[in-house]
Order: sequence, then C-alpha cells, then structure tokens
Amino acid sequence: MKLSIIDADRCVGCQSCMFACSRRNGKAGLTNSSIMIKSKGGIETGFMVIVCASCKDAPCARVCPTGALKQNPKGGVKLDPALCNGCGFCKEACIIDAVLWDTEKEKPVICVQCGYCVPFCPHGVIELKK
Repeated sequence: MKLSIIDADRCVGCQSCMFACSRRNGKAGLTNSSIMIKSKGGIETGFMVIVCASCKDAPCARVCPTGALKQNPKGGVKLDPALCNGCGFCKEACIIDAVLWDTEKEKPVICVQCGYCVPFCPHGVIELKK
C-alpha cells in the first residue's frame, strides 16, 4: 500500500491530515505528524504536501547505521525506535524531505502508509493505493 497525493493543487492548507496523523501517533496538535503541509510562499501560491514516497530502495533505510529503519515490503519504511541512535542520517538522505523529526525524542517520524489521514482530508488530496 502507498499513500499518494492525488492533486496537491486541491490542498487548502487546513492541516486536517496532519492533525489526524498526530492523533494516530498519540499526540495532540501537529507534533509527530508524518505528513507536512507547507505554503509555497503565500496563500495565493498554494501548498506542498510532503509525505513519504514509499521508495523501492529507500535511501533513508540504506544510510541507517543501526538498522533502525527497514524497508517495508508493503511500502515505505518501518522504524524500530529502540535501535535508533538519533543520528539524523535518514533525514539528510531523504530526497523529498519526507523524514520529519521528533525533537523531543530525537528520532525520525516517517509515514507508515496506514492511510489513517485520508478520510480527514476534506478535498481528496491524498489516497491510499493498494
């Protein structure tokens, strides 16, 4: 399964997907969201929707020195927080900046391709493809 962006131009920046993702991860607000919504430079220029692209040969997992990030055969990567040393190599390796960071735990936050956020997007910007 893969979380996909259908049409980023439909995004109005409401961040409902981010709030849903944070709730799924056990946090309130926007901390620990695996999705990032960013302005392209103002309301009139639209928004960028940044989420793990579920790379076949994920650079973030390749550079992990402890094996904390493993390629998930169903899509994306899976983090074993107990093995993570917080080096940040995964964040640097991601070519689309989809490895977000939990500053409290000093560990990466990466989409697990669960699709929990999809029904919370009021404009159909994202979908979970099988």
